[in-house]
Amino acid sequence: MIAAAEPGLANGLLVLSYPLHPPGKPAQLRTSHLPKIQVPSLFVSGSKDPFGSPSEIESALNMIPAAVEFLLIEGAGHDLGFGRRVRTGMQDVPDRIVRAFLAAATS
Repeated sequence: MIAAAEPGLANGLLVLSYPLHPPGKPAQLRTSHLPKIQVPSLFVSGSKDPFGSPSEIESALNMIPAAVEFLLIEGAGHDLGFGRRVRTGMQDVPDRIVRAFLAAATS
């Protein structure tokens, strides 16, 4: 939200598990600031995140006029697989996020 309110504050955004809406309340969208984001952004979300389904997130990202990439972590929830303990198969998630962010920054 601050990047939308203060253009020029950042050269890019890495957004992890954006809470698009409260769990179970998809009508309470937190999107009013998205059209004001003017920097390249990478949004990372788990496929089982109760704060926004992949299709809901993708739809919201269409509101951003700047370049946007979306990295979906299959099988992960809002914690991206790193809750009290790392879930099996999630060990490479940090590396995947860094690679996607670097790719987005150079494109």
